[in-house]
Amino acid sequence: MILVSSAPVAAQEDIPPMDSVEFSLLTCQPHDEVYSLYGHTAIRYHELRPGGLDWAFNYGVFDFKKPHFVARFVFGLTDYELGVYPYKYFVREYRRFGSMVTEQVLNLTNEEKMALHDALAINLRPENKIYRYNYFYNNCTTKARDIIESCINGKVEYAGREDYTPSYRDMVHSMTRNNPWSRFGNDLLLGIKADWKTDLRQQEFLPGNLMYDFDHAQIYSNGSYRPLIKERRIAVPAGVQIIESGFPLTPLACAAILLAVGIVIFFFEWRKKRVFVLWDVLLMMTTGTIGIVLTLMLFSQHPTVSLNLQIILCNPLPWLFLWPVIRGRETRYWKITAILAVLFLIGSFFQCYAEGIHVLALCLLMQCYANMKIKAQK
Repeated sequence: MILVSSAPVAAQEDIPPMDSVEFSLLTCQPHDEVYSLYGHTAIRYHELRPGGLDWAFNYGVFDFKKPHFVARFVFGLTDYELGVYPYKYFVREYRRFGSMVTEQVLNLTNEEKMALHDALAINLRPENKIYRYNYFYNNCTTKARDIIESCINGKVEYAGREDYTPSYRDMVHSMTRNNPWSRFGNDLLLGIKADWKTDLRQQEFLPGNLMYDFDHAQIYSNGSYRPLIKERRIAVPAGVQIIESGFPLTPLACAAILLAVGIVIFFFEWRKKRVFVLWDVLLMMTTGTIGIVLTLMLFSQHPTVSLNLQIILCNPLPWLFLWPVIRGRETRYWKITAILAVLFLIGSFFQCYAEGIHVLALCLLMQCYANMKIKAQK
């Protein structure tokens, strides 16, 4: 892929008549790569004259090789940038992955086309092309929408969908239904705010939702309406996607195994009147490690992760009691954990938890009972 992130749309003296220029919204379907599970959006600038420029403007340019990329992404400190490269390379990439690309030609006046041309050129300047990325609120799709809207002489009016008020989590689930571990990771990090219902504007962080809204949008200007989209066509037809097999067990299957092991151990503990310390330590290290991650998320810039009720169960507390439990000393840990596990289960009425996390709470409750009951008998 040839990236020309500082190239202008067209040199000022070479700008063709706007009658011969098309601007389009490009919506790309997901493919198997993790970063593409939600699709992608770009803007096409196409000069229809022979030999004219044909560019794809992409607000989703990032570099995995930058230091601490994953940590910066999790904490909401990732910088993306606007890049531009020949349209033929853009569609070639998605054709290679078998992802369909839909092109919606914008129904703009010549004045609006010129304004969008200039706005993109300004955005490409080194001091402007980098922006602070936010998955829900400021991503490649919302950036494309915002710059298009800002260049329209009038108001873009969207037709709302009846009975469509999904939460952010609902929309994430719809895009990760075939990738259970990505769904699990998202659900583990997303807090209660991700379960609140969204409005049309918030839903447009997903490329598919913005494409739908653009199809049904009207521009109101000077007392009259005109459709936002002049023409819709398939730039790249859907192809064959190669899905690589991942971890063979789903989170739910792993949770079922964990529960079965927990029940068997609890049965033997009850029969032998002896606690299996190794199992206690494994559960404590699991919840404690997850708890460190969730505690760090309290400092993330992503608003939807700051209040996460799963931290009631999964918190760093087990690390403070790990050594006394290993040594078999009397500790308040099990009473505290029993209370927290019950509160955690009550919290599931208010927040959607990661798949299988309830099983961890049940295993902890069984161990709380075993530790307190067996030690009381002794």
